[in-house]
Amino acid sequence: MKVISTIAELRTALKAERLQGKTIGLVPTMGYLHIGHMTLVRHSRAACDVTAVSIFVNPTQFGPNEDLSSYPRDMAGDLAKLKAEGVDYVFTPEVAEIYRAGANTIVENPMLSRILIGKIRPGHFRGVSTVVTKLFNIVQPDHAFLVKKIISN
Repeated sequence: MKVISTIAELRTALKAERLQGKTIGLVPTMGYLHIGHMTLVRHSRAACDVTAVSIFVNPTQFGPNEDLSSYPRDMAGDLAKLKAEGVDYVFTPEVAEIYRAGANTIVENPMLSRILIGKIRPGHFRGVSTVVTKLFNIVQPDHAFLVKKIISN
């Protein structure tokens, strides 16, 4: 398992895999991995030749009154779990690597902003949509494995 923190290094590594005809799966996460994440990793490994997992606590999906600093983190534990599952690459960028100075692109989904948690957490889905779009652009996966959250009233 290779742990990579820069976009350039990850793109180079994945380009080499593609040149060998391999398919790439992406499991985007904010870390603090649980059984749901590991299930996605297993699905990726079963469907793809190469599995890349991102661990990035995305500050843009936290509102001004939400405590980004208290979001649980366990990088050592996460890496151990991913290694045990046979993950090929783990992308662990810093905030400045994902949100580079002068880059102002955002992805907005007005419908999501009006429903579910979007009603009580303004900007949350904009942050999620933006970072997932960035990760898709960086990794350019053949398949992506994401959690489907079920919300009931």
